[in-house]
Amino acid sequence: MTTASASIIRRRSTLGDSIIVMGRELRPVISDPFSLAAGMVQPLFFLVLFGPLIAAGAPPADGSTWNWFVPGILVMTALFGTAGTGSNLQFDLQNGSHERLLVTPLSRSSLFIGRALKEFVPLVAQAAVVILVMIPFGFRPDPAGSLLGLVLLGILGIGIGSLSYALAIAVRHQDWVFWTVHQTVLFPLMILSGMLLPLENGPGWMRVLSGFNPLTHVVNAERDLFAGQFSTDVGLGFLASIIAAALGLFLGLRALRTSTS
Repeated sequence: MTTASASIIRRRSTLGDSIIVMGRELRPVISDPFSLAAGMVQPLFFLVLFGPLIAAGAPPADGSTWNWFVPGILVMTALFGTAGTGSNLQFDLQNGSHERLLVTPLSRSSLFIGRALKEFVPLVAQAAVVILVMIPFGFRPDPAGSLLGLVLLGILGIGIGSLSYALAIAVRHQDWVFWTVHQTVLFPLMILSGMLLPLENGPGWMRVLSGFNPLTHVVNAERDLFAGQFSTDVGLGFLASIIAAALGLFLGLRALRTSTS
């Protein structure tokens, strides 16, 4: 067997193993739809209680409050829905479940990649439900843009989820470190992305920091996509999400190799 052939077999094995791990991680979610419904409680509360305040106090320039606000809430769902998933891996690391998987024929990299890819499915499903719920209230998403918007959300979820898994591996014996980083990072990212309130009239330093926030580009991209506008912001949003996914997978696989070597 040539070196090239062996390399192809390894790649195929990793891909197949990742799909197996992804299916394993999705099985509890599919068998318990209530977990998906529970994940939509927070975004729906924000839409019901915060949306009217946006409309009354600081409506967007074009007047379409829901077309401005719903995409931001979808990004918030991706942020909070996947950033805490590393705690599940941390629990598996502490109780020995992960170590038992290491002795299976599955490739070690697939144990991480499969977990990260799993984040795509429940996140997109939740976002689709939120969109359908908001249509009777006046939300008018562009069909083609909405599909691309869901794909963008899924990629972002993979990125944030893989970063969360990487952090869980790095601080596997220190729960408090994981949750401290989680809370310290998430809220500034959320506020400085403009997903809840427009930052155009905010202080100059906030606008500057917002420009360096990757989530800002994702939020802008989602708003343009759901409005049917395929602008430069859409490309920046996809770029930011892809970089987050690539960085999360790289750091996670590196942390996994270090922890099991």
